[in-house]
Amino acid sequence: MKSYFTIFINGEPFNCDSYMSLFDILLYLDVDVNNVIIEYNNDIVNKIQFHSLLFKPNDSIEIITIVGGG
Repeated sequence: MKSYFTIFINGEPFNCDSYMSLFDILLYLDVDVNNVIIEYNNDIVNKIQFHSLLFKPNDSIEIITIVGGG
């Protein structure tokens, strides 16, 4: 049986499967993982942790998109 709980993404509630990693959530949200900075509970996450970071209820992430320009 799947277990779901709520985390907060950019301040908005998001119901996720307890087995979803940060990478899984970013993929689900169609976020380009190469052009983002992720803040997890007020700490910056290294990209090598995207696959291994799992969430607990009420965790919070901020997705900051890097935009290039010239």
